[in-house]
Amino acid sequence: MTGDVLERIYQESLEERIISYLAETEKISLEKAMSIYYNSKLAGKIHEGEYGIQYLDYKVLVQILCETEADLVQKTKELQSK
Repeated sequence: MTGDVLERIYQESLEERIISYLAETEKISLEKAMSIYYNSKLAGKIHEGEYGIQYLDYKVLVQILCETEADLVQKTKELQSK
């Protein structure tokens, strides 16, 4: 396996953990958590490897997501309750 393949596998696993933990902490469905994550600026930063952010713990990344993109999280949660 090359470094690129390993990095891609790591990133996919990280995304799964972020989505699962986001759903758990915010008490939302996995589908809504996926929507929040993939529509967030954080997802782009992780995908691009910006500032090595992808190496932070997934729980820290969820906290960052909820703090920096609170409007996105709240809007998606409100849509779920309808």
